[in-house]
Amino acid sequence: MNKSNQDTQRAIDIVKQSLPRRYRSERLFRLYGIAAIVASIAFLSLLFISIFANGYGAFWQTHIQLEVHFDPKILEQDSLATADYQGLVKQILRNMFPDAQGRSAKRKLYGLVSGGAAFQLRDAALNDPKIVGETLSIWVPADDDVDMLLKGHIKRDVPESERRLTDQQFKWLDELEAQGKLIKRFNKTFFSVGDSREPELAGIWGAVMGSFFTLVVTLLLSFPIGVAAAVYLEEFAPKNRWTDLIEININNLAAVPSIVFGLLGLAVFLNFFNLPRSAPVVGGLVLTLMTLPTIIIASRSALQSVPPSIREAALGVGASKMQMVAHHVLPLALPGMLTGTIIGMARALGETAPLLMIGMVAFIVDIPGGFTDPSTALPVQVYLWADSPERAFVERTSAAIMVLLAFLITMNAAAIFFRKKFERRW
Repeated sequence: MNKSNQDTQRAIDIVKQSLPRRYRSERLFRLYGIAAIVASIAFLSLLFISIFANGYGAFWQTHIQLEVHFDPKILEQDSLATADYQGLVKQILRNMFPDAQGRSAKRKLYGLVSGGAAFQLRDAALNDPKIVGETLSIWVPADDDVDMLLKGHIKRDVPESERRLTDQQFKWLDELEAQGKLIKRFNKTFFSVGDSREPELAGIWGAVMGSFFTLVVTLLLSFPIGVAAAVYLEEFAPKNRWTDLIEININNLAAVPSIVFGLLGLAVFLNFFNLPRSAPVVGGLVLTLMTLPTIIIASRSALQSVPPSIREAALGVGASKMQMVAHHVLPLALPGMLTGTIIGMARALGETAPLLMIGMVAFIVDIPGGFTDPSTALPVQVYLWADSPERAFVERTSAAIMVLLAFLITMNAAAIFFRKKFERRW
């Protein structure tokens, strides 16, 4: 065997000796990867389970059935809007439980029913004045402490001094439950009203509408401006130090913390231009500034993915550069641009910090009806409820997070769908 063959055999032996070690390293690396994925899924599952466990109860609300006699002496036809409905509710409760004697006992009795019961009776009388003088069975929301009791968050086996409901209140509630006048029903209020100081009357519809108006402004401004900027930089702008500087700044802006855009909106839109505070139009302007870098970067990537042969073929048959971009390149890149826009809008939907800086943290009860009406947004509503001390707001907070996650998952799923449906392989 000559020297060359000996060297070859020696190299083969060295490789064979190192193969087990390489295989072990490869298996170990694979195990590390699998372990990382399993850990990520476990933590994500734990997060979702925790949110669902805390929030699903908010979709149900405890109600108490009252036999309401719309007494004409209390409800005069010419003053239905200003009648003493709260006194009517108290009178009904006293009739149901005549053993409640004394100011303290009556106050505890009145505390079983939500303060929104009076407004519910008022709305019923205003919607149908003919019910004055009649007696109707009406389900009204129970107080949040009663709701927490039926959902198991208040324990009966602890000393009376350590819980928010007394033994006497437990007795009244047991009587109502035995009579079938205390049940849990689907909480439509949570999806149909705005915020409230009372947990059982609080809803997310005002925040949802505020987020909707804010995202409409963001989309109408960020998409055309972002696409136009991407087309100019990619197809028309000369390659020099100025365009390089612009590209670097766009990439840097995509990594700027969102609260910085909130400070910019506070200084420019509110203090300089005197736009209305806590309005969706201002929130949309701030989120536009935050979303533009993401849309520009995604749009430029979509334009770069179009093969040069498309451009050369269009120019070869006599199309101008503008015609080439508008009729050939842009339609092919549009699916990628839409995907980037949807992802940018999903990020804008979940932002809280910039909206806090422009005043959308205000307590807003009314449902916004336009772009300049005072409003809040869904992530800001989560922030407000998370800061509330009542146990019932913990449920509302987690339920609002579930709704927000549903919107975000839907938007990201739409982005994946459009990318798969319209994506072209070259």
